[in-house]
Amino acid sequence: MISFLTSLKKIGFSWMIKYLPFHAYKYPFNHTSINHCFHYFQFFIPSVILGFTLLLFFCEIKMDLDLSPKLAKKVYGDDAGSYYAWCPDELPMLRQGNIGAAKLALEKNGFALPLYSDSSKVAYVLQGAGVAGIILPESEEKVIAIKKGDAIALPFGVITWWYNKEDTELVVLFMGDTSKGHKPGQFTDFFLTGANGIFTGFTTDFVKRAWDVDDDTATALIGNQKGKGIVKLDANFKMPEPKPDHRKGMALNCEEAPLDTDIKNAGNVVLLNTKNLPLVGQVGMGADLVRLEGNAMCSPGFSCDSALQVTYIVKGSGRLQVVGVDGKRVLETFVKAGNLLIVPRFFVVSKIADPDGLSWFSIITTPNPMFTHLAGSIGAWKAISPEVLQAAFKVPAETEKLFRSKRTNDAIFFPPPK
Repeated sequence: MISFLTSLKKIGFSWMIKYLPFHAYKYPFNHTSINHCFHYFQFFIPSVILGFTLLLFFCEIKMDLDLSPKLAKKVYGDDAGSYYAWCPDELPMLRQGNIGAAKLALEKNGFALPLYSDSSKVAYVLQGAGVAGIILPESEEKVIAIKKGDAIALPFGVITWWYNKEDTELVVLFMGDTSKGHKPGQFTDFFLTGANGIFTGFTTDFVKRAWDVDDDTATALIGNQKGKGIVKLDANFKMPEPKPDHRKGMALNCEEAPLDTDIKNAGNVVLLNTKNLPLVGQVGMGADLVRLEGNAMCSPGFSCDSALQVTYIVKGSGRLQVVGVDGKRVLETFVKAGNLLIVPRFFVVSKIADPDGLSWFSIITTPNPMFTHLAGSIGAWKAISPEVLQAAFKVPAETEKLFRSKRTNDAIFFPPPK
């Protein structure tokens, strides 16, 4: 009995021994100790089996995460505008990948109050035009004009505000890293003003002393702004005018930037990295804007540097397939504008556009992303020896030659079949 208990200790089950009846292991081996141990293991063994069963069950759940695309849900807002977010309870990969995603929609004269966040982000203007105020830590305010197609890197600690003076709704997408945030998979914003701003949390005497103001001023600072998050300004109110020189190094218009890849009648891509927007290095993420022509296809490929792809469908619609571990197709779905989805690390993804085309904006959780494409003129299969391919596929040499001879001119994007 003693040697059995000693063995349990050696293999790390000392936690189990401490629950044995005291005299079952302290006193010499006898019928009483056998009785106690028998009753103990009669309870313990079924419990262990149940525990391992539950563990396997939850592991299976984890492996079968829902990857289907989701739409954002409204968090707050009124006639001045609204704030929407994707919930990690509905899109579990957000929590698992420590990624947050949200949208800000401002109506005419809508003003998103100054705030800072617990996460670094990339902002992308989906629609409209407006003005953004950006204050980097220990830096002066940058006031920049923004328009559809603009990508803006927002590192930790940056304070931002957003304003729309145009008739068209201004819509801005935010995607970023929540690994250092309060809630995995969600942004937590801290407003400087408004009904839920930091001023409302401090007592009047703290405000008076910190900002060296009198009672009336302190009371006004704390209580005058009744709006929460987004407010509507008077049409005659003058906001700061954007300065052209402030835009340099702060934003890149992905719709006007030089194309990194452009395939006639198929599609094109613009990469956002430290070369064309150095600030993304501080954010720790890269991004791309991909536009597929009608009925064109994007080559099956994967991120080869252990990065997650978080994709928002900007325009159009199409079909998407994702293949994961053991050659299992983990997602086959239809995507449309407004959908958000996440492709896990090293999973292979491919898309085919509908006749109206398909465009998407993605962030990749590395500032200088790298991809391996499996089809096309630069596909990984082209680099593998013919003999290896023949053996790997277990096909005749003629079949391997036919396979290799295809897609010799098309890279990444493939035009519609003729």
